[in-house]
Amino acid sequence: MRAEKSLKAANVLLDKDLLEDALSRTYYAILHSARAVLLAEGVKVKSHKAVRRLFGQHLVKTGKLEPRYASILAEEQDDRYLADYNVIFLPEKEQVEKRVRDADEFLRTMKRFLKNK
Repeated sequence: MRAEKSLKAANVLLDKDLLEDALSRTYYAILHSARAVLLAEGVKVKSHKAVRRLFGQHLVKTGKLEPRYASILAEEQDDRYLADYNVIFLPEKEQVEKRVRDADEFLRTMKRFLKNK
């Protein structure tokens, strides 16, 4: 699964203190798993912004997933933007470690969701 590869890359990058790149990979792990769940619901998305919006609309507001997962998606997306495009952004290692843990939880939850679908 592409999401799992991105999470694995995030862990490798974190171990090497490549924090901005690790943040980017955690976001893509979440993005790919969120897209998979949306697709299982019959919702095709083409943009990052649409994933965020439609994930909340089709999965959280309907009660299929806890609001926590929409928050994780939003926070990861915001951090990825900073990590990729803000040249003065310097994340702290603890922040990146939290994002990696959140991404791991997100992936495990989406896998359960898909398995039970």
